[in-house]
Amino acid sequence: MKFQAKTKASDKIPTASMPDIIFMLLIFFMVTTVLRTYEGLNVLLPQARKIERLETKRHVAHIFLTKDGLISIDDKIVPTDNVKHIMYEKRVADPQLIVSLKADRNSVMELINELHSELREADALKVNYSAKTAP
Repeated sequence: MKFQAKTKASDKIPTASMPDIIFMLLIFFMVTTVLRTYEGLNVLLPQARKIERLETKRHVAHIFLTKDGLISIDDKIVPTDNVKHIMYEKRVADPQLIVSLKADRNSVMELINELHSELREADALKVNYSAKTAP
């Protein structure tokens, strides 16, 4: 004598609560994700009467120069000797590269000239000097 089960076990996975789980995960990742903000060094920019904005920030390398002589290229502090090599590598990787130089208003002009000559040797000739608008 063979017995038959009155209820059959379903082999399907219930998907009714799937959208709820997906939206909870989406909200969790949106809340916990921190977007990277560009830090740089603490630099007091000089003031200017007329300022033009860069059209795009896609092909820009940021160089910070403090009054103490620290140089930072894209959040990495580098010595003056390595600027030429780093910027040459960046220039080869991106031929449309624009250098955004953010020098402190109290920095030594000798260091700015030295940095400018290193950029010239690296063939990074498009240099943008950043400033704040004068009140």
